[in-house]
Amino acid sequence: MHHIVNTGQAQAWNGYEGTHWARNQDRWDAVNAGFNEPLLAAAAIREQDHVLDIGCGAGCTTRLAAPQALDGRVVGLDLSAPMLERARESARRENVGNVSFEQGDAQVHAFAPGSFDVVISRYGVMFFADPVAAFTNIGQALRPGGRMAFICGADAEGNEWLQAIATLRDILPVGGFGTPGSPGMFSLADPDRTSELLSAAGFTHITAARVEAQGTWGQDADDAAAFLLGSGPGRHLMSQVDQETQDRARQALTDILRPHEENGAVRLRSTAWLVTANRPK
Repeated sequence: MHHIVNTGQAQAWNGYEGTHWARNQDRWDAVNAGFNEPLLAAAAIREQDHVLDIGCGAGCTTRLAAPQALDGRVVGLDLSAPMLERARESARRENVGNVSFEQGDAQVHAFAPGSFDVVISRYGVMFFADPVAAFTNIGQALRPGGRMAFICGADAEGNEWLQAIATLRDILPVGGFGTPGSPGMFSLADPDRTSELLSAAGFTHITAARVEAQGTWGQDADDAAAFLLGSGPGRHLMSQVDQETQDRARQALTDILRPHEENGAVRLRSTAWLVTANRPK
C-alpha cells in the first residue's frame, strides 16, 4: 500500500469526490483551463526535462506538459485512484507516450532525490496536512537549480462561483470557505505566508503573481447550478437540508447564474496565485 499520512484527503479523493471529479473530468478542465497557459509558460519546460505534476488529478496538465518535454518524461502524482484511472485512459487514447501516473501522497512519497527538473501543479498543492514537510519532500525530488511553478486558490472574493454560493446563506448553512493556513482551497491564499512556507522548505527566488481566468461551468444556468451543487462545497451544504430547501437553493442559484449565460455557456471568473520557486543550485 502507498504510504499516506494525509488520510482525510485520501478518503475524500478515493470516495465520492474523486469519483465525481473523474466522471466530470472534462467539466473541471473547462472550469480551470484558463490557468494552463500561464502555468506552463512559468514552468518553462525544455525538451529534455523530467517533469513532476503534483495533484495531477485526471492528468490534463500532465498531458499538456508532455509535448513540451518531448525527449524527457512527465510523471503525474495524485492520491485519487479513480482520477488516475481516467488519466491513464486519456493518455492512452491521445497516444501520449512520455507520461506515467503514480498514486501517492506528495508529503511522504519516496521520490528519487534530484530526479526532476521541473515541478508543476494546477490546484494540487493546497491540501497538505503539513505544507512545509510536503514542499521539502517535493524540493528534494528536484535537481539543484530545478524549478517549481504552481497555481493555487486566491481569496474567495475573487472567485465568482464561491460568491454565487455565498449568496445562498439565508437558505443553506454556508459558513466560511476556509482560511489561509488550514488545509483546503485557500490554504495558500496569503502569498506572504506561502513565501515563508517555501523558504522554510528550502526554496529560493519565490514569486507570486495574481492571475484571473474565465471558467466554463455549464451550458446554461440550470446546468451550472446542478454542477455546483453536486460537487465539493455545494454537495456538502445540500446534504444538510431537506428536499424542499434543496429545491429552493437550486432555484435561487440558477437565478443568480442566469446573467452569466452567454453563447451557450455560463462563464465565471476564478482568481489564483501563480507561484514560482527554485531549488538552490
